[in-house]
Amino acid sequence: MDNENLQESSNKGFSEPAVRRLPVYHHYLVKVHEAGGIFISSTQIAADLNLVQVQVRKDLEFTGLEGKPKIGYEVTALLKAIEVFLGWDKINPAILAGAGHLGNALLGYQGFKEYGLNIVAAFDSDFVKIGKLIHGKPVYSIDFMEKYIQEHNTEIGILTAPAQYAQDLADKMINAGIKAIWNFAPARITADKPDIIIQHESLASSFAVLSKKINSNINK
Repeated sequence: MDNENLQESSNKGFSEPAVRRLPVYHHYLVKVHEAGGIFISSTQIAADLNLVQVQVRKDLEFTGLEGKPKIGYEVTALLKAIEVFLGWDKINPAILAGAGHLGNALLGYQGFKEYGLNIVAAFDSDFVKIGKLIHGKPVYSIDFMEKYIQEHNTEIGILTAPAQYAQDLADKMINAGIKAIWNFAPARITADKPDIIIQHESLASSFAVLSKKINSNINK
């Protein structure tokens, strides 16, 4: 299946739980490919990742690639299909608002480019940071953010600012043309435009789940 057909298949809809598992499959398949693997079955993937085979097969169906009977999937083709489905086959530039500790860490993470994300600039209100480079990325005044978004047609914004500034910064991003916000701020943000995508990441919620699981195991 060529790129055009893979892209068409990737636009037919998706299951969010499946999308969350696809990077796990991709990481696994990279290792299989590096080890010289040519074909892989959903049964083998399920066994190695301790998942249910039917679930793996249904997840991979979203990519539009079909496995061959008794052979399975060609590893390189399946890797490509996952990358096209997730949009990792192209680089999406993004800006970041809030160059504090978390923002600094995200700016320094080199793995984003492997997944099609390139943070090209950061914005902050701290004069000590403005005009500097953080991990090679320029830091501009937050007052320049909207103009930058408009001039560079940027569509992805990453929000790592304190809670009290989150909604105001989100509104400014959206008004300037941002189409999707990855929100790491400890606050829920909303958009007054229905086509705006907001993905909330809550460190507190994630740790709450981990903490509950730990305490449940201890109390058994």
